[in-house]
Amino acid sequence: MPQYWLMKSEPFKYSWDDLVAETEGVWDGVRNHSAKLNLRAMGVGDQCFFYHSREGLEIVGICEVSVAGILDPTDETGKWAAVKVKPMRKLAKPVSLKQIKAEPKLADCELVRLSRLSVAKITPEEWQVICDMAEG
Repeated sequence: MPQYWLMKSEPFKYSWDDLVAETEGVWDGVRNHSAKLNLRAMGVGDQCFFYHSREGLEIVGICEVSVAGILDPTDETGKWAAVKVKPMRKLAKPVSLKQIKAEPKLADCELVRLSRLSVAKITPEEWQVICDMAEG
């Protein structure tokens, strides 16, 4: 059963368009213990929302974990986790943080509750609500 996640990136550092251009990217540089645990829990085929943080503050696309359980190549200590992801599709309509916070069904979403977490777990129900918001 695939799991669902949300991965944040500052677009001036690494954007959705950067991932699309690369066709597969390494999600590295995460230095938060909770986010590290989420990265370690990811499996191949898991789906992730790609969220532009700091600029835009919106979910812009969906990517898929293509390689799981790797060490972060930017970490010399060998303590931090990473995954590789491939872009699947750009959302028809980006879903903003403001919209997410306004949706009662997403009140318990990690994006709302743990706003500084760069890699967050998304429940199947939350995934569907956000996907519906992107279509409507």
